[in-house]
Amino acid sequence: MKIIEGGVASAQGFEAAGVEAAVKYQNRKDMAMVYSTVPCRAAGVFTSNIVKAAPVRWDQEIVSHSPAVQAVVVNTGIANAATGAQGYEYCRRTAERAAQTLGIPADTVLVASTGVIGSQLPIDRILAGVEKLAQAKTHSDAAGTDAAQAIMTTDTVYKQAAVQIEIAGRTVTVGGMCKGSGMIHPNMGTMLGFITTDIAISRALLQEALSEDVTDTFNMVSVDGDTSTNDTLVVLANGLAGNPEITERNSDYDTFREALHYIDETLAKKMAGDGEGATALFETRVIHAATKQDARILSRSVVSSNLCKAAIYGHDANFGRFLCALGYAGVAFDPERVELSFANDEKSILIYRDGMAADYSEEEASQILASPEVRVVVDMHMGDAEASAWGCDLSYDYVKINADYRS
Repeated sequence: MKIIEGGVASAQGFEAAGVEAAVKYQNRKDMAMVYSTVPCRAAGVFTSNIVKAAPVRWDQEIVSHSPAVQAVVVNTGIANAATGAQGYEYCRRTAERAAQTLGIPADTVLVASTGVIGSQLPIDRILAGVEKLAQAKTHSDAAGTDAAQAIMTTDTVYKQAAVQIEIAGRTVTVGGMCKGSGMIHPNMGTMLGFITTDIAISRALLQEALSEDVTDTFNMVSVDGDTSTNDTLVVLANGLAGNPEITERNSDYDTFREALHYIDETLAKKMAGDGEGATALFETRVIHAATKQDARILSRSVVSSNLCKAAIYGHDANFGRFLCALGYAGVAFDPERVELSFANDEKSILIYRDGMAADYSEEEASQILASPEVRVVVDMHMGDAEASAWGCDLSYDYVKINADYRS
């Protein structure tokens, strides 16, 4: 696998654009388009929140029942959630305008929105934005970056990644972009994410690969404990790489899964590290757990704890908070067998073992917790399973951002 520059416009046949449409904001890109020159196989996972935004319901219908997908239109600023029948009608009108402009069927157009819940879209601006996007789209890394920038809300950086792999002598590219900074918690993919690839693969296996991989990537991210109404993650595969179509689990499928996992995990970590008000990426890695599910539950419990997140922000080596989060996770274990360490990219120090504090330097522990990427490693001494979860610290700015979110 070769890591390359780029994002959603890196794979053959994919074009992208990001433009200013004044949906809510002024003087910034706020609408994006992803387009394939040929129809794609599509797979998707969506929010588990019972309150689903209109574009989520639209996309679920398209991914489940349409024979192909060829374009995605995204707006920021307004979520088109809690907008009733009119909100769904605006999804249809957006798809129809994209279809008319691009010369494709309306049931091959996905729509996605992010922003404030409860406001209706300014549909005239949305429709005008669709036409601007169709004129601006190109196949280039710059276009992919424009799209990644256009889907940001409170994000401070755009998020994209791309890789290339070899399958049956053909070069296959997988690229993606996502947005996510707040209202992020497991139970789907916890953001808007769009992945494109030129691989030839059956629809069933594409969905299978995506559904399985989110379990250990996007579902292991938590910023604030809130699962959004708009969470959408889709993968489009147009087959232009020319590899023999993958129709069964084999070595080619495994190679694709590795590439997809890299994109998913990379984007998930970028999202966690850019949590609203965050100063650090906070990872919890649980090793030697009895089962994989136990490791997932334990690691997610720690990164989701507000007390643990606040300790990271304060660079406070208060290991009791981390033990407490492990203890209420719902997994049985012996606290006196657990070992807990703090680590960054340069060093690791043992903090807790044998049921009590280890002999460590508070100053050194605080220095590690002051790093831009902080890792808490928990050794359960119960088995061979492991899992990682990602979050961020909890700062004063998180409250400031969300107190003023609608302004």
